[in-house]
Order: sequence, then C-alpha cells, then structure tokens
Amino acid sequence: MAASGEPGRQWQEEEAAAAAVVVVGSCMTDLVSLTTRLPKTGETIHGHKFFIGFGGKGANQCVQAARLGAKASMVCKVGKGSFGNDYIENLKQNAISTEFAYQTAEAATGTASIIVNKEGQNSIVIVAGANLLLNREDLRKAADAIRRARVLICQLEIPPAISLEALTIAHSSGVKTLFNPAPATADLDPRFYALSDVFCCNESEAEILTGLAVSSPADAGTAALVLLERGCQVVIITLGAEGCVMLSKPEPVPKYIPTEKIKAVDTTSSCGGRHFTGPCCCCDH
Repeated sequence: MAASGEPGRQWQEEEAAAAAVVVVGSCMTDLVSLTTRLPKTGETIHGHKFFIGFGGKGANQCVQAARLGAKASMVCKVGKGSFGNDYIENLKQNAISTEFAYQTAEAATGTASIIVNKEGQNSIVIVAGANLLLNREDLRKAADAIRRARVLICQLEIPPAISLEALTIAHSSGVKTLFNPAPATADLDPRFYALSDVFCCNESEAEILTGLAVSSPADAGTAALVLLERGCQVVIITLGAEGCVMLSKPEPVPKYIPTEKIKAVDTTSSCGGRHFTGPCCCCDH
C-alpha cells in the first residue's frame, strides 16, 4: 500500500517530457481491513478498522521517487469512476505528472482487497482491471518522455509486452532501466534481462525465476549470479528483514547488505518491488 496523497509541490503537465524518472506501471486502489487474525476458508470474522489506500507496484515506486526529490511522471491506466479520479488526484498531490495517466470506461480501476492481521501478515486478492488495458498507443504518446528521462522503471502488473516495449524504448535511447519482475513468472521473456540495467526482485521472485531455493544471503548470491548471466548489468535480491544481496557485471562477487531490524506493521509494501525500487532509482538520479 502506498501512503495516501499529501500536498506536494505541483509542476505543469507540459513539463512531463523533462521528468527524470518515468514509471510505466500499475495503479491499484487498496481496500484494507485490519483484523486480529486472518480468516479460515469459509469463515467470517470481525475486523476493527477499514481504509482505502493507493497501491500498485508502479505507482508506489513513482511516489517514492517523487518524495525523495525526483521529478517523476507516471504512465498508467485507471478507470473513469471515483477510484480512478481519486487515484489521479493522489498522483498530483504527490507532485507526479499525470499527462500520461489515462482513464478508460472499458474497465474499473485495479483493486487489491487486503486483510492484515495483528502481526502484520496479510492476504491479498488483486483484480488488475484497467491496468491490463494500457496499450502500445498509450506508450507511443509517452515515448518522448521516456527517451528524455534519466531512469525508467517497469514491473509486470501491466501487460508484459508493454513493459518490454517501454524498456526497449529506454534502452535504445541510453536511458537507465530498472526492472522489477513482479509478479514473477518462470517463463519470463529473456529480453527482459538484457534490457535491465538494474534487475531488482525479492527472494520468492528469485526462486521462481531461477528454480533455486533462496532462504539465506548465500542462496541469494547464487541466484543473483544466475540472473546476471542472463544479461542483467546489476542484480539486487531483497530479503525482507535480512537486507539484500547485490552484484554487477563489473563486480560479480555477491555483496550482502544487512538492514536494521524493525517491527513490521504491515508487510504488504515491504517487498523490494515497492519501497526499495523507488529510492534505488534516485541513487542514480
């Protein structure tokens, strides 16, 4: 879940072409229920709090980049209902250009129904909705903004062919590319690896992509080497509370970076795809 919109600095829509960070990705309206425990199959239980948030891997990454000072633009598609209108307003409130945030009457805004227990564990059902209608014509309109960016971020909550085309546009123009292969598929098109300057996934995604078990930093290093050999320039595997492992073509020895231990409130957005990728692109920026 992304934090809800807070007033941010505004900038004119026509400046979108000058965005340093362009994200081509998903927007999800989060419908969140807090409970003491997760329900069993067929069980109805009482919750103690409900709220609506702004989620989606792509939009969360874009918000993170913008809040860290990057001029950011979002290429996405939402519905024409109140969820879609509210989502676009939230992007604006976070100082993100919405020139390429399209609305459609053909599908509802993507949603995620989320239940979170008192330990911060969750159960999620997503309906991608309008995210799956982002198409090549939408991308063509945003192509100049992508070519003029310093960093492009993509994921897999929109049609994979659109993410692949966006990465191709950026790569051919010398724009740094950061790819978060989530949700991961074992048969990921090999071109994604070659087009990724930075390939960032979590341990479960690394397992799906490589077929290797990843339960320790050492395991992550082994998996990262496999991904590097597929053509990535830099590979980062996040390990939740354990930190992350990274390596690169110039420095192919896995490096483990531990993190400070904290108490989880909600693990929905703790994955590398959301709140690691956005700040990561700002390091280059």
